[in-house]
Amino acid sequence: MAARPSGTPLLAIVAPILTGLIFGVPGVIGLLVGGLSAGFVLAIFMANSGGAWDNAKKYVEEGNFGGKGGEVHRAAVVGDTVGDPFKDTSGPSLNILIKLMSMVAIVMAGLTVSWSLF
Repeated sequence: MAARPSGTPLLAIVAPILTGLIFGVPGVIGLLVGGLSAGFVLAIFMANSGGAWDNAKKYVEEGNFGGKGGEVHRAAVVGDTVGDPFKDTSGPSLNILIKLMSMVAIVMAGLTVSWSLF
C-alpha cells in the first residue's frame, strides 16, 4: 500500500491565504510570527533531543550503566529509535514549513491588501 502524504503542506498553503483574506496584513504578520517562533523552538528541541538520545545510547554501549544487554540499554535503544526521526527528519522539515508559509504570504500579499475583510 502506498504511503498517503500528510495534509501539512496544504495547511501551510491555505492558512496564510485565509488569514490574509479574513484578518488582513496584521493577521498574516501574526500568523508568520507565531509560526516562526513556535516552529523554531520546536525544531531546535527536536534536533537537540534526537542527538541527546543518540549520544545516550552510545554512552551506554561504551559500558556505562551496565553496558549492552541490560535494561538501560534496551531503554536507550528505544530512545534512539525515537530520536533518529527527530533529528533527521522532523526538526529540519519545520524549516521548510516556515519557508512555505512565508512564501505563500509574500505571493498573496496583493490579494491580502485588496480583498481583506478588516
